[in-house]
Amino acid sequence: MAIELFNTLGSRIEPLTPSRDNTLRMYCCGPTVYDYGHIGNFRTFLHVDVLRRTARLQGFALKHVMNITDVDDKIIRNAALAGVPINEYTAKFEKAFFEDMDALGVERPEIIARATENIGEMVKLIEQLASEDIAYKTEDGSWYFRIAKFPDYGKLSGKDLEGMEDGARVDVDEYEKDAARDFALWKAVKPGEASWETEIGTGRPGWHIECSAMAMKYLGPDFDVHGGGEDLTFPHHENEIAQSESASHQPFARHWFHVRFLLVEGKKMSKSEGNFYTLRDLLLKGYRASAIRFLLISVPYRHQMNFTFEGLTESANAIERLRTFARRVDAASKNAALSVERNEELDALVVDKLAAYQAALQNDLNTAEARAAVFDVVRAANITLDNGTFGQGNVERITKLLADFDTVFDVLTDRDAAISEAAVAWATSEGRSDEVAPELLAAQSITEEQIEQLIAERTDARKRRNFARGDAIRNELMEKGVVIEDGKDGVTWKRK
Repeated sequence: MAIELFNTLGSRIEPLTPSRDNTLRMYCCGPTVYDYGHIGNFRTFLHVDVLRRTARLQGFALKHVMNITDVDDKIIRNAALAGVPINEYTAKFEKAFFEDMDALGVERPEIIARATENIGEMVKLIEQLASEDIAYKTEDGSWYFRIAKFPDYGKLSGKDLEGMEDGARVDVDEYEKDAARDFALWKAVKPGEASWETEIGTGRPGWHIECSAMAMKYLGPDFDVHGGGEDLTFPHHENEIAQSESASHQPFARHWFHVRFLLVEGKKMSKSEGNFYTLRDLLLKGYRASAIRFLLISVPYRHQMNFTFEGLTESANAIERLRTFARRVDAASKNAALSVERNEELDALVVDKLAAYQAALQNDLNTAEARAAVFDVVRAANITLDNGTFGQGNVERITKLLADFDTVFDVLTDRDAAISEAAVAWATSEGRSDEVAPELLAAQSITEEQIEQLIAERTDARKRRNFARGDAIRNELMEKGVVIEDGKDGVTWKRK
């Protein structure tokens, strides 16, 4: 079945299906690697991840291209301040970006394209536009796109461009003014800046040209879906369309997918507000990577999300409920003494909620409704597990539901301790140990092997009726963020 997805181009929900064979061809704008990624950035990348995982759940193959912007105004400025070449400066933050993506469980695209490795393709595209008088050269050797030559300019953002002034130019890579201006395709060399010697002169590319050149290189002149944050709609994506369609004389991307901003505690995230957080900031505060992932995708991509720390705690608790439930189902599947072959009422509910889960994702990636369907099953099945009416015949469909859920949400496997440990190691190497929460340091001070040894000692103490020692061990583990639970199947433990 097709995914029904809102298309910014035309502002309507449309079926998203591959235009050729069974492969969904998609291009999504990646990071500008000038600093560590913040949670607003990662909300976009996570919802792109939801899109690709849902497409695969529908049976589609994927050819997903993501660019890495490793040269632009900010990078040049920051590298100069740091006193290092831009390639050395960007390598650090590109590495950090992919570490953060891995921590959040974001799948790697099939193709990663770096701007500095595709200068030749950008130059060829500019030459093609120049041959039709759509690109023009200025006295300083820079090249600009002549917006007046593209009558459809504004069709994505819906901006009123009647006041467009032919020949008025904007030189910066990013701008917020509604008034359209001819934008830079190629910037002439300036003292101290990175540059390339090319057929169109010595300089460097403007920001917008890279995505057009690389999308067409890897996906062809037309493809299925182009995604990114809502802030890219204008001017970046508008300019991509103008460049690409002027060169190819055919539609560029059929479907445009934009993820909305997030607020933090009800306010726009900014350093001046003191509410600006990178993923690493949150990990060092002791929050789990899985909880951050779950929270950032809990609100559907077309809705503005209010990120709160209360919500982050609730997200961690919700994941623990899911993991506990998955363990209970697994234990039940191995319990030969179950008295009921199949609880028919529960089975019917699971069938209904599995269909509801799939329908919610197909309906414009409604992650909130998809989540709710799964938790309805968790509540009902837990009751049957508690009262002894759960049967072996219920295991298969619930296992299928959990597998489909985790194909998209990917939070059931617990990787949090290793991710937190890596974050603490990074903070230590960067001289930022003072930013690590004390409780996280305490948790990192005890290994799994040591936990198991203490639990074994506690079990032995309780057998000898030395309950004081048993309680002391429980308290010691609690202080280090380890919770132990005594059950009929023995002692289990988890990190808080």
